[in-house]
Amino acid sequence: MLVWLTTLLMTPQVLASQGVAQAPDGTPTEIVIEQPVRPLPGELDNVPVFNSNSPELVAEPGILLSTFPPAGMSAPEAHLNFPFNGRFDVFAHHVYKALDYDAEVPELLDSLYIGVLMHNPSAEPVTVRVLTGASYLSQPDAPFVPLPSFVPFSVLRPVFAGPGSRAMGDILQGRRQNIFPAVITIAPGESELLMNQPIPIRALAQPINGRSTLVKLESSGPVYVASLSQFVGLDENGEESPPSLASWEQILREGSLAGPRDRIPTPLPIKANEPLIYGRVAGVSRGSQWQTTLTDNNASDLLTIPAVGEAFSYGISLLVGGKMGTGQIQSAPMIVRYPDTAYQAHGNYGVRYSLTLPLHNSTEEPQRVSVALQTAIKEDELSAGGLRFFAEEAPQTFFRGPVQVRYRSDEGFPQIRNIHLVQKRGQQSDALATVMLAPQETRTVQVDLLYPADSTPPQVLTVQTLTSL
Repeated sequence: MLVWLTTLLMTPQVLASQGVAQAPDGTPTEIVIEQPVRPLPGELDNVPVFNSNSPELVAEPGILLSTFPPAGMSAPEAHLNFPFNGRFDVFAHHVYKALDYDAEVPELLDSLYIGVLMHNPSAEPVTVRVLTGASYLSQPDAPFVPLPSFVPFSVLRPVFAGPGSRAMGDILQGRRQNIFPAVITIAPGESELLMNQPIPIRALAQPINGRSTLVKLESSGPVYVASLSQFVGLDENGEESPPSLASWEQILREGSLAGPRDRIPTPLPIKANEPLIYGRVAGVSRGSQWQTTLTDNNASDLLTIPAVGEAFSYGISLLVGGKMGTGQIQSAPMIVRYPDTAYQAHGNYGVRYSLTLPLHNSTEEPQRVSVALQTAIKEDELSAGGLRFFAEEAPQTFFRGPVQVRYRSDEGFPQIRNIHLVQKRGQQSDALATVMLAPQETRTVQVDLLYPADSTPPQVLTVQTLTSL
């Protein structure tokens, strides 16, 4: 595997503002690794995802996302008329901060409540099963604490940094948080709340907070879903009471889209030299899981490891402007969306990648092989002929979340490793798993992750042959 040093063309002023380690001429030093990046085989499934992420920062409460029919609503443009039936997911990620955040005494410290409403339009009762679900606040549930880049964790010893990280860890382990019932029955023509939870700021030293939610559901019939927001202050007893179902239904009927609206995305396809604005997602995306087996080709059921000292990678969460030389876009397409929001679910927040690697040593020598998740510098085409990494740690965190790896150890014992990764922009990584393959041996490594909110795509999954015995 050929490795050399090169430099990124940036001005010294930009470099100084980013805090990137610099070469003597003032440019950051890179490591370029000459290796191929392959498109990820397979595709997203067809499970629809209620995807509520715009506006991310909510200052004007109202309708965040509604798939209800527009008829009879005060703001028909806020309702996308999409019923869910069978398997579907609900993802929501929103942030709230006090008005006059920078003032010595902020103007408003009321909580912002997030309500997720489900409605049964049919003449028969509908049962909604909550398969797994998690919803966490930045403070106090899951603060953005500094963590090492590679930390093993378990159910008894959880590790997380940020609400997206913690929620994905729960779902990865198949957990259902106790704020979600196992089953919700919705009477004909009626509505029920899936979630009614606050984003509080009153007791915080810095009055800003966020909430990340992912719930996997299955309904026995059609349901419409809406995520809504409203302020809730203290009552005469100095207490805060969750909003009633009736108040949420009133916001649905009489409210308008929450604000402020995020930046309008660049239309697709992107034109040459046109600035790329991804936008935030608000709509129904198609695809909850990317499950596939990585093999040499469609006619093979094996993944032949590279030669000693060489590697190859597969793109993870590839997107417009970040295809890493593969020509592949993995972003979930939008079935319905608001016209000022993202054209695709860039980043695939909450999407599960379930990847099977049947590693095969085709040589007559034992080979030591590693599998790693890495955050190479984002590119559409590989301008230097390989993956680019920074030689020194960059300041920006681009991935923060859990990964699960399953394989058989060299001693023949089943291994399940849960690892929390924190990766900076342009960071290589320790191996998720390292195995010694005997001549002609095939051993399977399974990698699972749910792409966490607050992460920045893309990443790559790299298979490298380190040494022969």
